[in-house]
Amino acid sequence: MKKARFILALVVIAAVLCLFLSCGKKSSDDKMSGTLVFSLWDNDSYKLFESLDLEGRFQELYPDANIEFEKIKDDSEYWNAMKMRAAANQLPDIMYNKTFTLARFKEYLVDLTDTQAAKHNAAAAGYAVDGKILGIPEKMSGEYVYYWKDMFQEAGVAVPTTWDEFCKAAETLQAYFGKNNPDFMAIAIGGKDEWPTYPFSEFMPATQGGNGQNWNTMASQDEPFSPGTDFYTAYEKIDRLFKSGVFGKDPLGIGNDQANALFAQKRAAIFVSGGWALASIRAGADSLDQLGTFYLPVRDSASDPYRVITQGDSFMGITTHSKNPELAKAFVEFYFSDAWYPDYINSISEDSTMDTVIKEKDPILAEADTLAPGKVMVMYDGGGDDFTALVAATAFDYKKLASQMLMKDFDTKAALADLNAKWKEARAKLNK
Repeated sequence: MKKARFILALVVIAAVLCLFLSCGKKSSDDKMSGTLVFSLWDNDSYKLFESLDLEGRFQELYPDANIEFEKIKDDSEYWNAMKMRAAANQLPDIMYNKTFTLARFKEYLVDLTDTQAAKHNAAAAGYAVDGKILGIPEKMSGEYVYYWKDMFQEAGVAVPTTWDEFCKAAETLQAYFGKNNPDFMAIAIGGKDEWPTYPFSEFMPATQGGNGQNWNTMASQDEPFSPGTDFYTAYEKIDRLFKSGVFGKDPLGIGNDQANALFAQKRAAIFVSGGWALASIRAGADSLDQLGTFYLPVRDSASDPYRVITQGDSFMGITTHSKNPELAKAFVEFYFSDAWYPDYINSISEDSTMDTVIKEKDPILAEADTLAPGKVMVMYDGGGDDFTALVAATAFDYKKLASQMLMKDFDTKAALADLNAKWKEARAKLNK
């Protein structure tokens, strides 16, 4: 009997000890507390986080944690704010980056290479900086030409497959609908915000030559804005389109939200933007029955490769300024886990980056794939350290340059010649 009581006592002690150890481990996770400041610029994402209750679902795992969403007006203002706050040691706990800003903020971002989120992300390693994964892309983003099929049909316009056809289609639409409506825009663009020019200004040089590393290639050249380069050839095409009047009488007078809304109400026939824009179009349109998509045809002839840009987008990272780095890492792991990510990615238009989640493409966006069965994907890189340094030294801003090109009297060739001179001088000074 004594032996039995002794064994029982040992079992009880072992059970208590096991419970204590397991509870202690659980406490180290569940009892993490604090507030995470999460900065973002995308209003659609902000609304989605609210509707899907991102904070509440995170709190199911970490009851004493809070998320403070810091919404900044747009991406231009966002980068300016992050730059100033980096210098002041006041970055948020969680921040988004783009392909072209990862290198810019690399000294302020925590290495996430060893996280499960990074290990199961199909695109993250491809955007590593100095061998470190500093941001995990939450989506793969494609660029689309949205168009109203009934407007194309009424104007007798077919879906274009070359750049020349695209320009002529826009001109035909402008002439047809503009004759009775002086405010009509064949292509709606929010030139006032500058950044909406990016499908043309940012991506077309890479698409032109099929070189996703185009910015890094330019960083190795003294005169990358010269005739014959991918940049020059792409900007010749952009200049032709931008000077043709197909963006209406005042493309610099409206911002992106207004341009999106006007297109949704069929006051424009074409809108060029990312897959993420579909949500806003859907919200503003009376019906999507006649909405279609195709890829921007940068090529010169139908026999040329139909190149299409794709990229990892919205790189979620943790800053070195975080006051709760462990909680921030727990949030990133949660965000890309089955507890959140499948519901999130299936609520937006973009593609999944996680090998754990397979997503079917929205039928409207899938039309673009049907129309370009032999497309060649170009994985876009936003430029490395050398390119970033040269941009800073020359004040080169492709979005601002493109918005200036929307002005009829702007001399694009002179601007490119000036950039060549500044670029060559900067490379010499920086020893690039």
